[in-house]
Amino acid sequence: MKKLIIAATFGMLCSVAVLVPFSAVASGPSIHLDKANNDLSDKESLKKGFKTYIDNCLGCHQLQYQRYSRTFTDLGIEEADGIANYMYSGDKVGGHILNNMPKKEAEKWFGSAPPDLTLEARLRSPDWIYTYLRSFYIDEARPFGVNNTVFKDVGMPHVLQNLQGVSTIDEHGQLSPAMGGRLTAEEYDVVIRDLTNFLEYVGEPNKLERKAIGYWVLAFLFFFFILTYFLKREYWKDVH
Repeated sequence: MKKLIIAATFGMLCSVAVLVPFSAVASGPSIHLDKANNDLSDKESLKKGFKTYIDNCLGCHQLQYQRYSRTFTDLGIEEADGIANYMYSGDKVGGHILNNMPKKEAEKWFGSAPPDLTLEARLRSPDWIYTYLRSFYIDEARPFGVNNTVFKDVGMPHVLQNLQGVSTIDEHGQLSPAMGGRLTAEEYDVVIRDLTNFLEYVGEPNKLERKAIGYWVLAFLFFFFILTYFLKREYWKDVH
């Protein structure tokens, strides 16, 4: 029985270790990441993030593993509304969220083709995305005139500059408040949180369902473990 308990405990510890986000290691200890604090159950936030992505990101970054139809269903968007307000490319509702950017030309323009972002939140973490999109600053030495404190020498322009404005960086690596944007700092943070929320959803559309099922599975295993324990005692009571 002791061996069974030890094996079960070891298995649970291994599971926890596997679930630790790879980004916690990949991002490195020197990068401070702000908490996104997004909520996958907030469908209004997901809709706003989806709209922001379509309007500002899809021109370069595809979501090749995500379908419009699945997104509409999960976010509670009527098909007619989705076609009118989210599908500018004329693709089919059942199609994947793609763009028409030619890969070879994109490599010339940006140095490398813009990556697909379907799994970006799982690769980097939502906190990384949230911090990255709020950390651009002016750097005239870069091809697009900006750099980023989270992703040094990034080859991407600050596509949301009209919303946030521009920041500068001092000798200590501290960003100044952004100036010249259409939104206040607080409003821009909300936009980025919604966008981060959407990208986390896209990375694993059934995440909330998986977690809910997981609690039931753990409850079943716990109950089954108790039954097994008492069954073992019943079998072995005459042996001792």
